[in-house]
Amino acid sequence: HTKRLIHGTDRILLLAANAIKMPTLLSFHRHRSRTSSALILALATTVPSISLATTSNAAISSTAPVSRLPLLAFTNHLQQHGTKKQQFSSSFSLAFQHKEQKNQEFRPFTTNTNKMAPSAEISENVAFTAKEIDLDDPYMYLEEVESEESLSFARSANEACLKALGDPKTSGSTTYDRVLSVLESNDRIAHVRKMGKNENGEDSMYNFWKDGSNPKGLWRRVTMTSYKTSDPEWETVLDLDDLASKEDISWVWKGSRPLPRARDPMSEDGTRVTRALLSLSRGGADAIHLREFDLLTNEFVPSKDNGFVLPEAKTRASYKSRDVLLVGSDFGPGTLTDSGYPRTVREWVRGTDIKDAKVVFEGEATDVSVSAYIDDQRHHDGPIYEVRSRSLTFYTSKYWVRTIQYEHLLAPDDPLREGVEQPNKFEEVDVQIDADIDFVGKWMLISLRSDWEPTPGGKQYKKGSLIYVDAETMLNNGSEGAEYHILFEPTERSAYETYSVTKNYFILSIIENVKSKHLFFKFDKEDDGKLVFVGGDKEAQIRACYAGSVDPYESDDFWFTTSGYTQPSTLFLADAAKVENNDDGEGEEYIVEKLKSLPPQYDAAGLTVKQCVATSKDGTEVPYFLVTKEDTVLDGNTPTLLYGYGGFEISLGPKYIATSGIAWLERGGAYVEANIRGGGEFGPSWHQAALKENRNKSYEDFIAVAEHLISTNICKSSTLAARGGSNGGLLMGNMYTMRPDLFGAIHCAVPLLDMKRYHTLLAGASWMAEYGDPDTPDWDNFLYKYSPYHQINPDVEKYPPMLVTTSTRDDRVHPAHARKMVKKLWDMGKGKDWPVYYYENIEGGHGGAADSKQSAFMTALAYDFMWDTLCKGKTD
Repeated sequence: HTKRLIHGTDRILLLAANAIKMPTLLSFHRHRSRTSSALILALATTVPSISLATTSNAAISSTAPVSRLPLLAFTNHLQQHGTKKQQFSSSFSLAFQHKEQKNQEFRPFTTNTNKMAPSAEISENVAFTAKEIDLDDPYMYLEEVESEESLSFARSANEACLKALGDPKTSGSTTYDRVLSVLESNDRIAHVRKMGKNENGEDSMYNFWKDGSNPKGLWRRVTMTSYKTSDPEWETVLDLDDLASKEDISWVWKGSRPLPRARDPMSEDGTRVTRALLSLSRGGADAIHLREFDLLTNEFVPSKDNGFVLPEAKTRASYKSRDVLLVGSDFGPGTLTDSGYPRTVREWVRGTDIKDAKVVFEGEATDVSVSAYIDDQRHHDGPIYEVRSRSLTFYTSKYWVRTIQYEHLLAPDDPLREGVEQPNKFEEVDVQIDADIDFVGKWMLISLRSDWEPTPGGKQYKKGSLIYVDAETMLNNGSEGAEYHILFEPTERSAYETYSVTKNYFILSIIENVKSKHLFFKFDKEDDGKLVFVGGDKEAQIRACYAGSVDPYESDDFWFTTSGYTQPSTLFLADAAKVENNDDGEGEEYIVEKLKSLPPQYDAAGLTVKQCVATSKDGTEVPYFLVTKEDTVLDGNTPTLLYGYGGFEISLGPKYIATSGIAWLERGGAYVEANIRGGGEFGPSWHQAALKENRNKSYEDFIAVAEHLISTNICKSSTLAARGGSNGGLLMGNMYTMRPDLFGAIHCAVPLLDMKRYHTLLAGASWMAEYGDPDTPDWDNFLYKYSPYHQINPDVEKYPPMLVTTSTRDDRVHPAHARKMVKKLWDMGKGKDWPVYYYENIEGGHGGAADSKQSAFMTALAYDFMWDTLCKGKTD
């Protein structure tokens, strides 16, 4: 008999097995966690007639009370009989196909985004011993995301939290109302994206917008002429609130992927965008529903009309041509990686069943993901590139590329393909696996994470450099036969962030000592199209800047957005050609006109922004930004909020955050952002300095900044709060356990905390390149030391007040990290001064909130908690 353990049927099957006294094979699907491990061992020891096997595809969803019963029976069995591990581990074997969820910031099936790759499952036969079961973790039942016991824990904890801290909506604080008014305000800048022209030949600009009347949002469009006015005339394309109401689903917008007009025969000579793939999420999860949308009729294209529609999964899809998609998704066993992302790419032809779609590329189960996409560079006098890649880890990939004709984009049976030669074969790109590649015209761009010497004994290119090479030469002859050109070479305190391409110019965004700067290059058609430096910003500035092309097909115009800690965002229309044509030596000559400006959202009068430096334990200088009143009295009584992240090569820097201004700075507090190692502020070296066994460097940097704030009398421990989320939540957990004396309050949001099991929970396995592998000596050597869940010290009499927040619908960082940590602290802290508060939003995904009201609620809850707690620490 073969059955599956789903929901409560495990109990029924066990009773049946005992009743009929027959050998029984129980098969279950393993996806979200290893809570099943204790169940497996317990079943094997209590029901001898049962052998067990697993297949990977879905979560065990039995309720927690049911799944815990065998564990109790197993524990009792040990207590009564004193069975040794060796004795009972040999009484059964477990064969399984290994699959655990990981996560990565994906490169969708197009070029100008972060990495992505589908993966494969590996079938393994292993001996499963009792050693793998963590009998010291009685809180594993909280890993069952939506079991009644887990949700009951969350609801009761939420109720206790609001009873202790007050409901932000009714507590008398103005934070909730102020923050909500900003999030729903019509005064915000409506940033737009050009998607071709409308029926009248006018530029069509699209925007997704939320406000008080539309909390879920409107997808809308406007002409460029109207957009430039103070009161644009918007046309609604899709009302997400209306859709959510009609379908009774809490839809959250996850973005659109238009059909490129250059590859659409219905685009009226390449001018109109007629279709788009929309990604809609239930409650804010990373998993999405894919639905095709007709931009001419403003309606979804249903599957019955041959529209592209896929159910909920972590799907990645893009148009190859109008009637062909490249799709990676969950198509059943063997189609996902151990990380839970696509392992295969299918070529799906319109009007056919996705199950019949041909698999055109696949990776290994151990990959993070695989991807395939089309990079059409004909508008820059280049070819059409077809790219396939495997993301081996979070930071390493392999690429295969070929150049093709337009006809190769079409369905195999399309009449236009008749008589057309077969496309070139794919060539593996001969670069280091930790390099990223992209294409601009005839050039291949290569971004280096480590030093590279393409020709033995030849020139070595520094890590952090951005170089380019003729793509055809590279593909045909390999790295040794190519000539390389340097666009950017870093210094110890500089790094390149991103780039944008207009019709004739290449705009490079860099940071120098965490300050923003832009450099401009031109495609020199008289010198084989090489990129020639033509000018740029004279000095780096403390501000956030974004440069994005308006339409690389037609013009050199680009959007230029600036903001700072105290300066609201301003949107300009700029022209890259003005850099080259201007000879007066003045900066920002590329700005054409100011289009929009965000009104001040809080009173910033008297605030100053300073860049300061702390010295870490090993002597490294760690910069941080301090925003405070210029007349701040240096007596240690200023409530100070220190924010940090320090991971995944993500940089922190100056930007306008209205919520921090309202909830903290206006009240007279000081706001601090620490540029600690692990981030990307100084390129790959700064990030790599805090990987795996060196993770302590990130924490030492944060502690150094905190101590510097105290030594300079900005604050003292009782008036210093720390805040971080996701990887920053892991940082907060370590601050809590490492230096409970250093902080007066901590907000730990959507955190990783259990580093023993993080790789088994949702997207965690994809982060082992960042943290290490707990199933290897990494655990004993270093991971154990910064696993907050395992570092709680029962001998500590006083831990600082901490608020832990998460989301039930977060399918990236498992809510069990937060749940288990809090429950363990509550149980261990009875009778001690360990104030811990917990709030779990039932919706919201990894962002923690599904709409503006939820976001305002979570923001107000956190800031009011920290402010009220620190004010108690002031000295009269």
